[in-house]
Amino acid sequence: MISAYWLTHVRLDSGFEQDEDGIIHTRSQVCHLLIENGKIANMMSADLPLVTDLPRKDAKGLLALPSFVEKHIHLDKTYMGYGWKSCKPVKNLIERLDFEAKENLVMLDTVKQRAEGMLEFISSTGVTHIRTHVNIDPYVGLKHLEEVRKALETFSDKMTYEIVAFPQHGLLRSQSVDLMKQAMKEGATIVGGLDPAGVDGNMEQSLAQMMEIAVQANADIDIHLHDPSQLGMTTMKRLAAMTKEAGYHNRVAISHAFALGDVPVEEAAETIDFFAELGVSIISTVLINRQIPPLPFLHENGVKVELGCDGFYDSWFPFRNGDIVDKVNRFVERYSWIDEGSLTKALAFITGGKTTLDPNGKRIWPAVGDDANLVLVDATCSAETVARRSTRVAVMFKGNMIRSSI
Repeated sequence: MISAYWLTHVRLDSGFEQDEDGIIHTRSQVCHLLIENGKIANMMSADLPLVTDLPRKDAKGLLALPSFVEKHIHLDKTYMGYGWKSCKPVKNLIERLDFEAKENLVMLDTVKQRAEGMLEFISSTGVTHIRTHVNIDPYVGLKHLEEVRKALETFSDKMTYEIVAFPQHGLLRSQSVDLMKQAMKEGATIVGGLDPAGVDGNMEQSLAQMMEIAVQANADIDIHLHDPSQLGMTTMKRLAAMTKEAGYHNRVAISHAFALGDVPVEEAAETIDFFAELGVSIISTVLINRQIPPLPFLHENGVKVELGCDGFYDSWFPFRNGDIVDKVNRFVERYSWIDEGSLTKALAFITGGKTTLDPNGKRIWPAVGDDANLVLVDATCSAETVARRSTRVAVMFKGNMIRSSI
C-alpha cells in the first residue's frame, strides 16, 4: 500500500453557470489530488506544473464523486450466487414471512457465500459504506448475524458497515426480545423493528421493547414501518414521542414510512416537523408499486432523506440490480427533478449527505482533509451521473484503488 501519491487529472465539479431561468450548466476543473494516509492532503489545478518525487496515478480526466452509501439492504436474503430462482406469490405479509422462515432454514449454509456475492457487486458500483439488516428470529437464531459478519469482514478493506438486528418476524410475534439483546452483544450495531401494530399487534409494547433494547445497548434505531395510513401515522407519532422522552435525537431512522405518503401532506406536516426537530431520518427504496413518503417535501423541511436498494433478487422480489445510482435515478425521475441544480443536490441522498457544490455553486467536496473515498465516473458532472447513471470506472477507499478499469 502506498501511503502517499498524486492522483492526477481528476475532473471536479467547480461551479454553476446560470441565466435568467436559473442554473443551466455545471462547470468542471481538472485537478491533481495528493492522497496521503487515506486522506486528501492537497489539491491543485492541473494547469500548474506538478513537481514531485511521489508516485502518480492518472485519472485521465474522469469525474470524481464522493463514494456512495447503501443505507438499506438485506445481505442475508439474496439468492445471488444461488442460481436463478423466481418468487412464490403470496396473499399477504404474514404468508410471505412464514414462507421466508422455511426457506431461510434450507439456505442457511450459504448465507456467507450469498452475502459475499452481493457485496462484490455493491462494491463495484461505488459503495464504500453499507447498512445491512440481518434477520434475528427463533428460526435462524443468530446464524445470519454470524455469517453476514464474516462476509463483511472479508470486505473490510473495501468498505465500512453497520448491522441492524432485524426482527423480521415481529419482535413480539416471534418472541425475539432476548435474541435481539444477545445480537447487540455479538456484533449488531443498530436495533431494528417491524410494524409494531400490523405485525406485532401491540404498538405500545413493541415500540417500548425496541427502545429499551436500544437504550441498554446504547445503539441507534432503524425500524421498518410498512403499516399504512392512520395506523402508520399513529405509530410514527408515538415513536417520535418516545424518541424525545429517551433523548434519542439524531439516533432514529424509519425505513419505508409508507403512511407519510398515504395521507395528505397537510396532515403529515406536523409529524414531519417533529421529525426534523428530533433528527429522525427517513430511508426510502423509492418503490414504484405503491405510495411512498413525499421525499422532496421531507428534504425541504429539514428531514434527512437517504436511499437504499432494499432486497434484490430474493424471495420477496426477483427484480432490481442493487445499484444505488439506479435508485437515485428513479428518485429524480419520479419527482421530475430534471434541472441541473436538482440533479446535483440529489447526489446527497446516496452519499451520506455529501454534494459537490452548495446551492450557490461553491465547491464543498472534495476538500483538504476529507477521506479519500471516491468514485471515478465517466461523466462531465454529478448531475449527468445522476441523470444518466454513468459508468463507474474506479473506486477508492481510504486512498486505495480497490476497483479500477483505467
